[in-house]
Amino acid sequence: MSKSFKLLPAAVLAFSMISVSSAAELTGTLKKIKETGAIVLAHRDAAIPFSYLDNDQKPIGYSWEIANAVAERVSKELNMPSLVVRTNLVTAQTRIPLIQNGTVDLECGSTTNNVERQRQVDFSVGIFVTGTRLLTKKTSGVKDFADLKSKNVVTTAGTTAERLLKAMNADKQMDMNIISAKDHGESFQMLQSGRASAFIVDDVIEAGLMTISKNPSEWAITGKPQSVENYGCMLRKDDPAFKKVVDDAIKDLYKSGAINKLYAKWFLHPIPPKGLNMNFPMSKELKALIAKPTDKPAESL
Repeated sequence: MSKSFKLLPAAVLAFSMISVSSAAELTGTLKKIKETGAIVLAHRDAAIPFSYLDNDQKPIGYSWEIANAVAERVSKELNMPSLVVRTNLVTAQTRIPLIQNGTVDLECGSTTNNVERQRQVDFSVGIFVTGTRLLTKKTSGVKDFADLKSKNVVTTAGTTAERLLKAMNADKQMDMNIISAKDHGESFQMLQSGRASAFIVDDVIEAGLMTISKNPSEWAITGKPQSVENYGCMLRKDDPAFKKVVDDAIKDLYKSGAINKLYAKWFLHPIPPKGLNMNFPMSKELKALIAKPTDKPAESL
């Protein structure tokens, strides 16, 4: 369900850009936003700590705050202090189609920028770097991907991890029974219930899910990373004016150092809903991305 709220004037003033007053001078997403008076931001429900719902069913998270920084930048760029921010829940399967058909204007979550997706949408400069690994019970005996032979393995539908796992299963004839759940929350529930021996997804997502589990100490993230995942914010293709606003907003977070406080808030301090700390230090790969932002796909990093 779509929800909306207005940007606070004080937040809008945090960005200084030349305003554009006439929709006639605009094209693409910026023109749409100017004419409708609203920007639509996509969010996830269980991509902890990037984009998920709190106890009041409101979107929160690291990527969600980046999305709102973009909205504030758009508000200033278009001289729209009363810009309405509408929200729209997406899943791993629906996020690209909803960008393409204009339902949402921007998706900042845990979406990997890769060559295949770049044929369908455009990406901002990267906002996170991670790798695909295994989440399993410490008592499962699963230490690496080779241990998954003939086992039930769960992953989330529409993710790069799903594609990677299916290719591995075919190439190495591992005889895995691959279960594709609708979202990360459902994937983790299948793992917790014993219906799967391991859950395959980005390690930072696994760390987030561990923090909200009943007993975080019984789980382990293991296995050699099978891919490099460069997360970016998605927007419609061939919209350079809007992409520039998006990129500039993110780069400002990097240049000002605000990204360090934002990272610490979501990865190094207690987070909702249980007030648990992920204790997930910033990687050297993310530090390099912040120092030199790029919108290159994961395969190029």
